[in-house]
Amino acid sequence: MDRRNSGHTAWAEAYHRLEQAVVSLGYSAVLAYLLAKQLGSPKAIDRMTSYIRQVRPRSEEMLVDEMLAICAEIDAWRQKKTAQEAQADYNALRYYGDLGRDDPEEEA
Repeated sequence: MDRRNSGHTAWAEAYHRLEQAVVSLGYSAVLAYLLAKQLGSPKAIDRMTSYIRQVRPRSEEMLVDEMLAICAEIDAWRQKKTAQEAQADYNALRYYGDLGRDDPEEEA
């Protein structure tokens, strides 16, 4: 499969699973599309689908609340990873003492 299309295909497949779950509860397919669009990634969409199948929320508000919770968790994870990378860069700077050197063995 072409790598450029594999991400789109995965998103479309995850979206269709979400759409089926949302419609099975009696809600609009448009709501499913908006949820998927906001969630963004196939993994996040699948988390939402799993929630719908397990909990069977009774209102659109519950669906939106869960979508917001998933988005917040993803944002927190990204911030954590950014902080870890910054800490690693800082530690390398303190250890090697020079930002311009990628490899400490270059000048040895």
